[in-house]
Amino acid sequence: MFFAVITILPEMFASITDYGITSRALSRHQAEILLINPRDFTTDNYRRIDERPFGGGAGMVMMAEPLAKAIEFAKEAAKARGKNCPVVYLSPQGKTLNESGVLDFCQHDGLILLCGRYEGIDERLIQQYVDIECSIGDYVLTGGELPAMVLMDSVIRRLPNVMGDDLSAQQDSFVDGLLDYPQYTKPTEFAGMAVPEVLLSGHHANIAKWRFIQQVKYTQAKRPDLWQVFVPTKQQQKWLQAADVTAAHCQPDSST
Repeated sequence: MFFAVITILPEMFASITDYGITSRALSRHQAEILLINPRDFTTDNYRRIDERPFGGGAGMVMMAEPLAKAIEFAKEAAKARGKNCPVVYLSPQGKTLNESGVLDFCQHDGLILLCGRYEGIDERLIQQYVDIECSIGDYVLTGGELPAMVLMDSVIRRLPNVMGDDLSAQQDSFVDGLLDYPQYTKPTEFAGMAVPEVLLSGHHANIAKWRFIQQVKYTQAKRPDLWQVFVPTKQQQKWLQAADVTAAHCQPDSST
């Protein structure tokens, strides 16, 4: 998958290009990240990309022209690779990213990610070039670089064969609408607390049931909003009834 990132701080992206699963995906050519600095498309000696806002107000606004040229460059780079990429502006005004949104982004050939700074971007640039606005939460950051990295990390790890074990991505929190179940590893006892016996039993059906019930309990306690809209399968409904976990408001799924 191809990512073109328009940013005035390309150095920030070393954390995603040089380390971890995303770095491995890049080295295996499962993903590509092209960093584009809009300062390279300015015409003045100071490489200026911001100006004061019309109408007054605090701060500076990123100018449309260098960003437009950077986007056009990114589109040409995508076209040369046979990719058709929407322009995504990382913005607090966008739709909040969730697992469903990540899967939607995975359906594209690639993404052109536009990272804002200062007080934002000239509205005309947004209207002319931006296809999608995306937020990672209702709080303020100094720029779009961190959200861009969050988005790329979320998407890259969902690509086929990127994770060492594809089941790891399938079993993450939110993938099935619930939080993840608790995990345990060696030693079997720590600080007087033992690993639940069922996990040592080797009985896969009982382990699956136990893990699901733990997911339910964690979600009910920590994210009741997710639990309210969760729809269990017929098998999950049986597990809930057997465990005497309240699920009155959950409508069983018709699938097995």
